[in-house]
Amino acid sequence: MFRRIVIGVPFLWLVLLFLVPFLIVFKISLSQVAVAMPPYIPTFGDPSTWWSALQQFSLDNYAWIAGDQLYLDAYILSLVIAATSTLLTLLIAYPLAYGMAKAPSAWRTTLLMLVILPFWTSFLIRVYAWIAILKPEGLFNQLLLFLGLIDQPLVILNTPVAIFIGIVYSYLPFMTLPIYASLERMDHSLIEAAADLGSPPLKAFWKITFPLSLPGVVAGCFLVFIPAAGEFVIPDLLGGSRTLMIGKTVWLEFFTNRDWPVASAVAVVLVAILVVPIAILQRQQEREG
Repeated sequence: MFRRIVIGVPFLWLVLLFLVPFLIVFKISLSQVAVAMPPYIPTFGDPSTWWSALQQFSLDNYAWIAGDQLYLDAYILSLVIAATSTLLTLLIAYPLAYGMAKAPSAWRTTLLMLVILPFWTSFLIRVYAWIAILKPEGLFNQLLLFLGLIDQPLVILNTPVAIFIGIVYSYLPFMTLPIYASLERMDHSLIEAAADLGSPPLKAFWKITFPLSLPGVVAGCFLVFIPAAGEFVIPDLLGGSRTLMIGKTVWLEFFTNRDWPVASAVAVVLVAILVVPIAILQRQQEREG
């Protein structure tokens, strides 16, 4: 009985908070825009009209997305920015997590708190803080001018560089914590055995430490890449109006164009792009295991 509860509660949570909302969005994506409330047809009010409502469903919105270069460019840009940001986050998070795992036990709790500490502040406030840091008259340029490293302020805000900085900063804990968990559980006697057998530290790292930490690396990459691909706030505030990622495209369709069916179709395609490869990779790992 207890085993069923342990399995059933997360399953029910996923059904209620992921599957049901996704099916609602998918249903809207098959509808047509209308000047009404809600702004699409058909709706399922009277049960006697359900069959006729079902017959009005179509794939026109998906055909519209496939034929419009704007959406294709937004998808490609979102995936490129998400992949680049994930790689940069990994390059920063791995040494950080490695240092935390190697630190004395008395310091590890404090270091974990320092990593988690930014979550105590509103995400929106933290992104706005980067505007004050990166703008031409901001703290970063003032510091570089004071040190004499530059003669005039750098243009960082409203560029892809600002987006990368915002994403890496915001999602760094999501990468650091899984890697730290993998490294902290590792049997360090394996490294000692490798050293006793004459293995150089760098070779021991690539042959033992890094492979054992791969589950944390994969989990961290997923935790960063998936939300970064659909990110809206950071590109909108730090990237400017010229950076059109898919998250901003969905927002514009929903709230500016009031085209809920197209916006829902865009969201469904994004979910398919992200979830299907992950499901295939997980199935492959299960077979290899």
